[in-house]
Amino acid sequence: MKRCLSDELVVIPLGELRTDDKLQFVEEPVEIMEREIKRLKRSRIPLVKVRWNSRRGPEFTWEREDSFKKKYPHLFTNRASSSTTRLKP
Repeated sequence: MKRCLSDELVVIPLGELRTDDKLQFVEEPVEIMEREIKRLKRSRIPLVKVRWNSRRGPEFTWEREDSFKKKYPHLFTNRASSSTTRLKP
């Protein structure tokens, strides 16, 4: 057996962990970082860059705005004036 030394930089306080009834970590969106409109030939798809409280995967992901707004409407309050929108070819 090898001796295991803990790394204090990767220690997660128990108060910050949220688990479901199966004791699996629950990832939740923290905030919307950026907005973007992806332009296709005949349509435009609004996207949002979301910051997650992830501990193992990517911290930021691009999600479709319409489906994301249905799941997490609280993230879209008072963001209209401070959001940034980019057109992506």
